Amino acid sequence: MKLGVISLGCDKATVDSERLVGDLVGHGAVVTPVLPEADVILVNTCGFIDVAKQESIDAILAAAKLKESGVKAVVAVGCLVQRYKQELTKEIPEVDLFLGFSELHHLIPELAQRGLIADPVAAHPGVRQFLGTQSHVRYLKISEGCDHTCAFCAIPLMRGKHRSESLAGLVREAQQLEAQGAKEINLVAQDLGHWGRDLGLGSPKLPDLLETLLRETSVPWFRLLYVYSAGISERLVELMARESRIVPYIDMPIQHASDRMLERMRRPERMRTLREKLAWLRGAIPDLAIRTTCLVGFPGETDEDFRTLLAFLEEAQFDRMGAFAYSPQEGTRAATYEDDVPDAVKRERLEEIIEIQRVISGEQLARFVGREVDVLVDCVSDPDENGATHVGRVQWQADDVDGVTYLSQGGWESPGGFVRARITASEDYDFQAAALT
Repeated sequence: MKLGVISLGCDKATVDSERLVGDLVGHGAVVTPVLPEADVILVNTCGFIDVAKQESIDAILAAAKLKESGVKAVVAVGCLVQRYKQELTKEIPEVDLFLGFSELHHLIPELAQRGLIADPVAAHPGVRQFLGTQSHVRYLKISEGCDHTCAFCAIPLMRGKHRSESLAGLVREAQQLEAQGAKEINLVAQDLGHWGRDLGLGSPKLPDLLETLLRETSVPWFRLLYVYSAGISERLVELMARESRIVPYIDMPIQHASDRMLERMRRPERMRTLREKLAWLRGAIPDLAIRTTCLVGFPGETDEDFRTLLAFLEEAQFDRMGAFAYSPQEGTRAATYEDDVPDAVKRERLEEIIEIQRVISGEQLARFVGREVDVLVDCVSDPDENGATHVGRVQWQADDVDGVTYLSQGGWESPGGFVRARITASEDYDFQAAALT
């Protein structure tokens, strides 16, 4: 069976896709990038915000249309299906299978019943099938679901309550990723800090997981993405400060800084605790890069609230920030609030906060000019106007969401290799660097 894959949404969804495809490959499937040539197309959908929902629906419809030219079956899974399976089944009958998260174990039996897949061709340990373009950058999802009750977020409605993956399973998966060429493993979850809390009394916590991954693999870089401030413990910070293979980078979403808005959003932090946590982190980990996320235009947000957020960003000096304008999500607590911030105001606030953070990010990057660093090469190209032939990232730059480092005089390394270099210049988000000979 030839299998086509459309994987949409976040990095956690990518992990889901790679695990599913790994199981299918274990039953004889062969992945093809040419969708019209596939026997089966698997669409992993996203249902987080309206734009993502529409992208998922468009992808399902496009895949279903290919049945007219030879595709035998279309399967849709993921967040959108979990929330709207009944509606999707009614509106898009051309799709052969809609499977929610609790139904994924039916995928292989259903395809086998249709004669589209065989019995396992060999003992298959569940090795993930790489689906991206850079096999040296991989993601390890350490838990599923979320126990937080943020008013704006539909993730618990789609993914359910928090459930930790087992320590042994995560170590085995990390070892498999390393065997596939991973040089950087990004740990992802809705909140990394919750890992292990549901595994019983005396169960391991995030620092235990990291220590085990460091001991049982040789992966050069581990990166932490999405940790609520409450989950950043003293032991975790001490470990990050001590272990160079855990890069000095953390993604800590705040969403807002006005205490009134944080309470209305049902966030667990307040400005005082955020301020204290940031001071502690930066005092403990030299050159730590902190990324955050902010949400503007939430119901009830006044101009004063927004100005409080901007003032806090100026004070906090985050290295990176992702910002979004609020849109109501069906089933959430916030969907019952009056959406009283006009769309035009939301757009203005979004543009303003992005511009302010652009300046802050540029100032933060400037402090690294002149440093000697290791650059992880992501791709090689023809020389640009500055003579750079390689594009990569330093430890303060996460894949896909942050800037990059343009590297000159590094022609001996291929993607996945490390080059020792000196940062020669910085821009708003990017570095220029020269390889050291």
